Amino acid sequence: MPKLRVYKMRADAIIPRYETSGAAGMDLAACVDTLLTIEPGGTARVSTGLRIALPPGHEGQVRPRSGLAARRGVTVLNAPGTIDEDYRGEVQVLLVNHGSDSFTIEHGDRIAQLVVAPVTRVEVEAVNDEAALGGTERGSGGFGSTGVS
Repeated sequence: MPKLRVYKMRADAIIPRYETSGAAGMDLAACVDTLLTIEPGGTARVSTGLRIALPPGHEGQVRPRSGLAARRGVTVLNAPGTIDEDYRGEVQVLLVNHGSDSFTIEHGDRIAQLVVAPVTRVEVEAVNDEAALGGTERGSGGFGSTGVS
């Protein structure tokens, strides 16, 4: 099984963990000295107090917690945020408050989840003829072109 190495930048930082045996994501917790309030429409970069080393060939995806999004309108701004395999800085979470009420974060609050996933790298080949891309049933139909039913 691949290993995620985690360094606590502060003694009170919380190591991510899977909450259930079937969970895909590990909860990321806020590591803050004082209360942090995000006003409606506002954003915040929230510290976790952690640095990580992902397994070779993997990325970290910082995703919203569904409960925060559903109940409070708070989600990850750049969802999913991508942590590259070679990044060694602090893991931080960009949150946005789409709700109508202020949202306050305390130290230890679970603010996002981290999913570790394999990465497929590809060789990029530039072609000189659009036909070299190959045809599909959808063709050049744009965003939403396949309808809803």
